Amino acid sequence: MLRMPTAAISLLSILVMAGCAAQPVATPSLAPGAAASPGVQAASNSDYVLGPGDTITVFVYRSPELSASELPIRPDGRLSLPLVPDVEAAGITPTELGKRIEDRLRAYVLEPNVTVMVRTFQGPPDRQIRVIGEAATPMAMPYREGMTVMDVIISARGMTRYAAGNRASIIRREPGGQVSIPVRLADLMRGGDVSQDIAMRPGDTLVIPQGWF
Repeated sequence: MLRMPTAAISLLSILVMAGCAAQPVATPSLAPGAAASPGVQAASNSDYVLGPGDTITVFVYRSPELSASELPIRPDGRLSLPLVPDVEAAGITPTELGKRIEDRLRAYVLEPNVTVMVRTFQGPPDRQIRVIGEAATPMAMPYREGMTVMDVIISARGMTRYAAGNRASIIRREPGGQVSIPVRLADLMRGGDVSQDIAMRPGDTLVIPQGWF
């Protein structure tokens, strides 16, 4: 068996280590134009439109004294932050609100970086879904993509014992005026008739009347 000189072994080891160091290391890449700022960006980049009753967290990078958690949007659609009183928040997205706060903070902070995250959702009135009448819990809820009658009635915890489910209706505002769409809720909830699981639209109201006794 050939024995390599100690010097040759040392040289070979150095070459191997250098080759390993030269291998590219995979690193997370940013989308073109994206900023490498801290914080969770998913909520701030959402298309969700803020409304009165929503609760948000505002994070100002490197300025914790200007940040706020669990901040409610007031009924007038505004919110208040240190140095930035009465910011209009309703009717815009979290991203737009973050930009608006940054613009207001530039008078006090050099290059402010603001992230807005939504904690609880209510949405503007014209994008809410309402269920009234003989629902176990009449309520308003934020519309979400793909929402159906089944989603609404589950959120409202079903119907009361006095409900006339098969005489329910969806009140919908159309360009030509208000329309009423009949829904047989009892057939849907108890009989499994999925043809009654109608897709909801922003601003719809599900009306569950009381039965006749």
